[in-house]
Amino acid sequence: MKELYITRPLPERVLERARENFNVTLRAQTSPLKKGEMRAALVLYDVIIPTLGDMFSAEVFSGMETARCRLLANFGVGYNHIDVAAARQAGVAVTNTPGAVTDATADIALMLVMMSARRAGEGERLVRAGKWSGWHPTQMLGLHLGGKTCGIIGMGRIGQAIARRVHFGLGMEVVYHNRSPRAIDLPARQLDSITDVLAASDVVVLAVPGGADTRHLIGAQELAAMRPHAHLVNIARGDVVDEAALIAALQQGRIAGAGLDVYEFEPDVPVALRRMENVTLLPHLGTAALDVREEMGMMALENAIAHAQGDALLNPV
Repeated sequence: MKELYITRPLPERVLERARENFNVTLRAQTSPLKKGEMRAALVLYDVIIPTLGDMFSAEVFSGMETARCRLLANFGVGYNHIDVAAARQAGVAVTNTPGAVTDATADIALMLVMMSARRAGEGERLVRAGKWSGWHPTQMLGLHLGGKTCGIIGMGRIGQAIARRVHFGLGMEVVYHNRSPRAIDLPARQLDSITDVLAASDVVVLAVPGGADTRHLIGAQELAAMRPHAHLVNIARGDVVDEAALIAALQQGRIAGAGLDVYEFEPDVPVALRRMENVTLLPHLGTAALDVREEMGMMALENAIAHAQGDALLNPV
């Protein structure tokens, strides 16, 4: 059997399947791998299942052309933590898990849209603190979403799933921007620029892939295009948003609120964000459902098994 290294604990059903097909070494820690650990793993194992935070940079792959590992079967659809070009140059293939995460991530986006617009986090904290004095007509007035406009930046699988939820579920109009023309099967308008979407929307959801091309896609200039009553939701990657610019926009009242599942320097969340009542903060829950994580793990394993058997990879990137 070939040697498989799994960098984080995974659901038991996934581990059982892995042990049926590989000699498995499971790392017990939940923290990202360090550079030395990654380089050692490339030397010692045939296949590695890494995940978010395991920064397989060009430096990690340097001099690894003759290393044992020939596949990184990434656990997750996003792979901006892996330098794919450097991996390829070192003879290491990379796969991911598209599709498995789509609906779960879209659900989290919908939840953040609703929580931010209707001040749910703030209200929950008020009740828990024992400070709620009872209902009255002007208590905690938020933004009603029916008939409003949701702007989506990035209309891939997840963006389209979000669009269906906000349009058919909440009765929102949908506008979007995508790097290339993208027709979708629901009423929606593709606008020419990100700025156009920001200016037209009551709620903006970011659903672009991570990477150098999208780092700080939303900065001070883009936030200035948003309406004062608008909310920004990010379920993409943390560094898609210039966090300092977002904090400034929130503190100055240039946008009404934000719902975040990801952070620029994750897991560090700035104190300024944590102190603001108009910001909903989640601990990267996008795919945090057992059946979804099992499906992700099984998809990563199927790529690993295909590689071990000399078959074509299911999800090469």
